[in-house]
Amino acid sequence: MLIRILASILLLFLVLFMPFWVSVLLALVGVFYFSVFWEAVILLLLSNLLYGAGDPSAIFISLLIYTIILIAIEMLKKKIKFFLGEEFPS
Repeated sequence: MLIRILASILLLFLVLFMPFWVSVLLALVGVFYFSVFWEAVILLLLSNLLYGAGDPSAIFISLLIYTIILIAIEMLKKKIKFFLGEEFPS
């Protein structure tokens, strides 16, 4: 739980102070590592709202893309037998 909170705070600082692609890479790592990492979608939306172009439809398109990627990765993790966030039954 503490690691997830620290990752969310780190992602927030990356969104605010680093280039966009750095925060996207960390968000993808978080999506793979944690189960249902909705913080990434919210913080990348914040990034688009702060630094995005003046076209408001581009912001919602990127939000839709992030959400689809998150759902697709979660479905893919269910198909993969071993992933980092899953505990093995005893």
